[in-house]
Amino acid sequence: MMDLALDIASWVSFALGAFFLIVGAVGMIRLPDFWSRLHGAGIIDTAGAELILLGMAFQAGLTQTTIKLALIGLFLFLTSPTGTHAVANAAHVAGLRPLGQIKDDEKPTTEGDAS
Repeated sequence: MMDLALDIASWVSFALGAFFLIVGAVGMIRLPDFWSRLHGAGIIDTAGAELILLGMAFQAGLTQTTIKLALIGLFLFLTSPTGTHAVANAAHVAGLRPLGQIKDDEKPTTEGDAS
């Protein structure tokens, strides 16, 4: 009975992980600008990969492999958001702005503005 519960939990985790991987991949293809695509990449790294690792840990049982998978998951959990933030910060410093955003040095003008 316990084996059946672990199999069900692992397959649910695999299915959810695959769902997040597919949604993130489609988002990276279909979204309009760099910033939106970066969000899709973050979903793939964080949610998709973590759920796939969790499913593998359920399949492995209580072994040394599970400890290794947990360490890989911890590493991904800490480094994926950090890497995404570093890429976003580098793009912001380079001057890449989201679609439709006014640059900091430009001020919108209105009709009748004397200045």
